[in-house]
Amino acid sequence: MDEQKAKNASMAPPRLLLLETSHQPGFVALAEGETLLGVRRLDEARRHARDLAPAVGELLSAQGWKPRDVQTVVVGRGPGSYTGLRVGIMSAKAFAYATGCTLLGLETFAVIAAQAPPDAIRLAVLADAQQDKVYVQEFEHNLPVAPLRITSFNDWLHAATKPLWVSGPGLRKWAAHLAANMKPLEPQLWEPQPETMLRLGLARQEKGERDAVWSMEPIYLRPSAAEEQWAKRG
Repeated sequence: MDEQKAKNASMAPPRLLLLETSHQPGFVALAEGETLLGVRRLDEARRHARDLAPAVGELLSAQGWKPRDVQTVVVGRGPGSYTGLRVGIMSAKAFAYATGCTLLGLETFAVIAAQAPPDAIRLAVLADAQQDKVYVQEFEHNLPVAPLRITSFNDWLHAATKPLWVSGPGLRKWAAHLAANMKPLEPQLWEPQPETMLRLGLARQEKGERDAVWSMEPIYLRPSAAEEQWAKRG
């Protein structure tokens, strides 16, 4: 009987927790296999640290799951908000450590690129990096063709290969300043979506991949604003 239960459990669709806090608004979601069971958008007016744990608890309770019923936690690694990423990744790591489940980190720009329609062959993903700078990475057929970098928006605009499709949360600030032969994607595609995170997380899980709980870090490329101010003070 125990062997049959173990066999049935191994054949059941995996249960996943998704955490995305790189930008506002973030979300948490639960999925079973390819089916999203519930999504909670995090309140933009509140800090992720206050909102995230209760949202996870509500989702688990709604499904009648205990934390140890989750096999995999998938989290966005950025780039994005310094505080948001810290909260999301530390929460994912703590959950994985406490439950023993698999931890998988996804690059936020790769998730956004994977949402582009098939005709958006060459795509740039932008996020605001403050002080008139942007995080930017270019993709072809959803695969990166250049490393993620920080540059001024104007420098990127003048050097970018055109024509070009553009996506990412940075368009909330910069969409009106794109060149005439740059085409922004629909606004609902600018942020990571639960369905895309689930699809990419399942693909990694099916390959048997997992990230180390102790060594996985957010993607920043720059110090936090507090660290920059401290450096200026010498």
